Amino acid sequence: MDICLERNGIHVDIEVDEQGRVVLWNCSDQPHPRNGTKEFHPLVEVQGAGFNHFSHHGCKHVQTSPATELRYESHHMERNEDGELFSLTQQTDGLRVTTRWQFYDGVKALRADTLIENTGDREFPLQYVSSFSLTGLGRGENPRDNSYRMGIPHNAWYRECQWRFPTLHELGYDPMNDSSVKRIALSNTGTWACGEHLSMGSFLQSGSAMTWQIETSASWCWELSDLDGQLYVLLSGPSWEEHHFRKNLRPGELFASVPCAVAFGTDFEDSIGQLTCYRRRIRRPNQDNKHPSVIFNDYMNCLEGDPTTEKELPMIEEAAKAGCHYYCIDAGWYDDGPWWDGVGQWLPAKKRFPGGLQALLQAIRDKGMIPGLWLELEVMGIHCPLATQVPDDWFFQLDGRRVIDESRYQLDFRNPEVVAHADRVVDRLVKEYGVGYIKMDYNINAGVGTEWKSDSPGEGLLSHTRAYLQWMDRVFERYPDLVIENCSSGGMRMEYSQLSRQSIQSVTDQTDYIKMAYIACNCMTACTPEQAAIWSYPLRNGDKEETAFNMVNAMLLRIHQSGHLANLSTDRLSLVKEGIRWHLSMVDDLKNGLPFWPLGLAQYGDEWLCVGVNCDDIAYLAIWHTQAVTGNVVISLPGWQDAECLYPLSLPTDFQWEEGKLALRADCICARIFSLKRS
Repeated sequence: MDICLERNGIHVDIEVDEQGRVVLWNCSDQPHPRNGTKEFHPLVEVQGAGFNHFSHHGCKHVQTSPATELRYESHHMERNEDGELFSLTQQTDGLRVTTRWQFYDGVKALRADTLIENTGDREFPLQYVSSFSLTGLGRGENPRDNSYRMGIPHNAWYRECQWRFPTLHELGYDPMNDSSVKRIALSNTGTWACGEHLSMGSFLQSGSAMTWQIETSASWCWELSDLDGQLYVLLSGPSWEEHHFRKNLRPGELFASVPCAVAFGTDFEDSIGQLTCYRRRIRRPNQDNKHPSVIFNDYMNCLEGDPTTEKELPMIEEAAKAGCHYYCIDAGWYDDGPWWDGVGQWLPAKKRFPGGLQALLQAIRDKGMIPGLWLELEVMGIHCPLATQVPDDWFFQLDGRRVIDESRYQLDFRNPEVVAHADRVVDRLVKEYGVGYIKMDYNINAGVGTEWKSDSPGEGLLSHTRAYLQWMDRVFERYPDLVIENCSSGGMRMEYSQLSRQSIQSVTDQTDYIKMAYIACNCMTACTPEQAAIWSYPLRNGDKEETAFNMVNAMLLRIHQSGHLANLSTDRLSLVKEGIRWHLSMVDDLKNGLPFWPLGLAQYGDEWLCVGVNCDDIAYLAIWHTQAVTGNVVISLPGWQDAECLYPLSLPTDFQWEEGKLALRADCICARIFSLKRS
């Protein structure tokens, strides 16, 4: 039996052979004729403890068991509000496995996960399950062409979204045998899902790209290698080998794998565009993304965790005049002194705010802005008084001891008492303090997980993260207009289990405004423009070009305004206000636009950087010159008829437009915003 689908430009070909085995032959944006191989490659990989592994696999998660024993049971396609949900169920003795692919109308992307049900009468010790599995990547005469490229999304504190595109050969893969025990793999272990890499990847060949994201704030893995002369890709959540994950599935119990998304395009940029559309479709409907607003935050290159009423009042005044809608008081509002290892009670410091914190928040409201506060609600400092009053089962535990990282304990949201504590904090901030914005930060990595009431540390971690997301869903049910910013030392959890709920992402903690440009240029690969918050923090001793550069960093994204605005000269403050005005005039276009990179993604050290947002009849470009030397660049922009420099109008810009090419010359470090029009 053949199952052939074509949905939104995605071609799917599945065969059920005479033995009832299910084989996925093609899932791509092209009709893909079968290559004649007779080898069997399962639609889903499932490994249980004590089951055989049917290949010379090395570290690879292929030819797993009991996956190779699964046989076709049924399949169906169901129409829903997003598009169509395809489900295919297989079974073997004591196990039922359902592959689920959600297609989205008009979007060349699908969302995949796997459901496993224990239909037997004894526990099944699950060690690995794939969320998406495809064997047969690549087209052409040589399906193992080592010139194919991989998109590797390096990510680190201060260095977010730094993609590289090596060939398979450059990654150490060469087709010197029918298959290899070597794999090209990325994996994360712990509570910083993006601590070293974004939970993404891409496979690129001439005329086609497949880009994916794995949607979890816990552990994950993807791998690409070969088997029986074919390239394959596997996407998954945690495993036993990489992440100390084992789930003992009880009789009658269901387990859902970590979801992932796969998007297709003619090239990497096109696939990111499709992924951008997908991200908007899965996101919780909210007013903050429908009407993106400007946030002032007092931390970066400003108060840096030392707020007081005296310091805040003049900045509140200037932030309101500049056009900010939210004013967020960042870290430090809850302690009169050093606060890092004492966080956890979230009560206002009395000495910092002589008239009371509520009076300062009222001053924000009086200026027409919505007040916000910083929280790090998932942790508790080791010197927090509450930490000695609550039992150990509030926290992650290994070997009977609380897990400690950076002098903080990790709270366990599977515990109802922890959830009640978190609810009390949020309810107090919203109901008593009138807070409408929460910067929800997370600055530790709690490691492999917790052994308390779990089958394994990795299973405890995954269950905790899912409980945390359920808690957040309930918060939004109570307060649908509350804005919660996703922050984790910047972008250490920049992924869509969080961002499908939260409307805004703190992309980075980068403090150097020039280095910031390399991150701002690339961050739309990781999240939508209207969710990507970038700091603009004019320096006290800066000049007009520095101020404009800071504004350009954020203007096509979400502006996180900071810096000592009350201490800026009149002409520099005017540049801030001008930048915010232009941003607000563009946001209705930007929230529906798709990113493009006329000079390619930024790599650290590049002299010229450029990113645009295509909004159909108009596009907006941010262009940076990052070096203090005279430089020239010609940017090819086919299909556009005219270019205009929008910002800053008060500073000179040396440019020419001719027949789809924008030529610029710069004699200093500077940045500009341009608009492009079709006619």
